Amino acid sequence: MKHKLLFATVFVIAALGACKESKEVTRSGLDPAAFEKLIDGKPNQLYVLENTNGMEVCVTNFGARIVSILVPDKNGEMRDVVLGFDNIDDFLSHKTDFGAAIGRYGNRIADGKFTLDGVDYQLTINNDPNSLHGGITGFQYQMFDIEQVDATTLACTFFSPDGDNGYPGNLQVKVIYTLTDDNAIDIAYEAETDQATVINLTNHSYFNLSGNLQQDVLDHVLYMNSDRYTPVNEFMIPTGEIVCVENTPMDFRTPYAIGERIDADYGQLTLAGGYDHNWIFAASSSIDVLACQATCPQTGITLDVYTDEPAVQFYTGNFLDGTVTGKNAIVYNIRTGFCLETQHYPDSPNQPEFPSTVLRPGETYTSRCIYKFSVK
Repeated sequence: MKHKLLFATVFVIAALGACKESKEVTRSGLDPAAFEKLIDGKPNQLYVLENTNGMEVCVTNFGARIVSILVPDKNGEMRDVVLGFDNIDDFLSHKTDFGAAIGRYGNRIADGKFTLDGVDYQLTINNDPNSLHGGITGFQYQMFDIEQVDATTLACTFFSPDGDNGYPGNLQVKVIYTLTDDNAIDIAYEAETDQATVINLTNHSYFNLSGNLQQDVLDHVLYMNSDRYTPVNEFMIPTGEIVCVENTPMDFRTPYAIGERIDADYGQLTLAGGYDHNWIFAASSSIDVLACQATCPQTGITLDVYTDEPAVQFYTGNFLDGTVTGKNAIVYNIRTGFCLETQHYPDSPNQPEFPSTVLRPGETYTSRCIYKFSVK
């Protein structure tokens, strides 16, 4: 009888444990326990935002990364529409930018060098011969402190010391993620410095609006409110020219499928292996003006992008090569995701005719990007 009672007790405890564990799994299928790890002396974990429509966004401390975005398709089925990993160990072992807050400087700086107020600075080189996305240990590889303000808001903070990857000044950064009830992720950036520096913060989510991360995004239809872009040289650095998109495969003022012209015989596409360029918005930068729109015909899921930044980097996952296995053991092949990284222009510190990215003591850097989801 004692054995039967003991067995029953163990069974109940196990069942309760299983119930507790199943409740902890997010609606997108992520297990928060798989993100619990001490990194650089700080605890990493998974944070969940959910609005009144059932949309869910998951974020983790490492790089203040968006790990999943769960949105409804045209049939009401919930789909995760961003690339990433389902555990922190994979984020640590793969040098990817999936979902990350990027800094100090999003995009490339030529030869990792710039001069500010007569002083020459050498940055770490991680995209030979350039410094890309802040250098070898950019923000995407750093631990943010995260406060869950409420069910729909996260405040992510990070301190970047003077000399971090070669950048001057002690920089205090805040990234606020807010999930709104109209299915938008509102990302607000702030930063202050004690010494003149350069800064260009962005988010590097890879979107696939089909929710099927095994297929590419070439059927997605893209609109961009942009009539100009900055062509690049063989090192992906802007040449300094600003070129009209008219009569080129770079013109998305009329919506086109991403794959319709991606392999066109056009020098800039050949250089980059697809789209990986900086488009300049036609309208003056305003958070109220539609900057970009992407739609997946299969699911009807539509992404609208709003920003107060003057430009966006549109990137089509050209360097995804099947060597990385992501969520649900899915292999990420070329062009299985696209990025819309709102930004100032690449290499601005070396190109004075571009809008300035200099931040000085007493000033507050601000930037805002809204990723809004709906169904067509």
